Amino acid sequence: MPYVERGAGPLILFVHGSLCDYRYWQPQLAGLSGRYRCVAVSLTHYWPLPGLPRTFPFSWSRHADELAEFLEKLDGGPAHVVAHSRGGAVAFQFAVRHPQHLQTLTLADPGGPLSAPAQPHAVLPDTVNALRARAAQLIEQGHTEPGVQLFVDSVSRVGSWAKSTQAFRAMALDNASTLPLQFKDPLPAYRREDAWSLRCPALLIDGEKSPDLFRRNVNMLEGWLPDVRRHTIRGASHGMNLAHPSAFNRHVDEFLRELD
Repeated sequence: MPYVERGAGPLILFVHGSLCDYRYWQPQLAGLSGRYRCVAVSLTHYWPLPGLPRTFPFSWSRHADELAEFLEKLDGGPAHVVAHSRGGAVAFQFAVRHPQHLQTLTLADPGGPLSAPAQPHAVLPDTVNALRARAAQLIEQGHTEPGVQLFVDSVSRVGSWAKSTQAFRAMALDNASTLPLQFKDPLPAYRREDAWSLRCPALLIDGEKSPDLFRRNVNMLEGWLPDVRRHTIRGASHGMNLAHPSAFNRHVDEFLRELD
């Protein structure tokens, strides 16, 4: 997997979400590399190596195992893993499968469905699925920017795409081809028994204005994880680490310092 690295010290591995790649974590590499060895990866199929052949299937399961393979080759020892959105679901499954590679787990607005007593079938709301299906359809028809805009506004707030920086837009458009592939590979549900099995310290971060889908996940995981802290960033929505990098970095740093 392509990656960027900055700094020295305890290892933090950053895992991006939908339409993103290792560039997503630039504010964290800039802000935390004075104390930590910060490594951000681009998962398979994302920029700078998009459009891989069918022999490299797009799969959340494969992505979870890739993180373990990456850390073995990096030879950096167990890592502090920080993940966002879809990357949160991937990192959660990585933690369940490969706990030996993990020191701590930080999930920021983790994506994916819940498997809870009130939601036995663990499905996303129909409105979310309809929006995502339309976004994928637009991209497959060649209407890339309208499709990406629809998706970004649906996972953050209406108007988020219009307010995005040029750098974020370029990154999202570079990764647009992954969106239809992602929707054909639904994320697994968070389950209480899986969360309870994670004995490493965990940090949950959400935005005050994040969509309910993500805040529900954080609320449930807060009750399920055995060793957990939580911070809500005031005034932030889904992209809280970009819009409020100082607050995001401070919460991660304080969490890790607490465990020294």
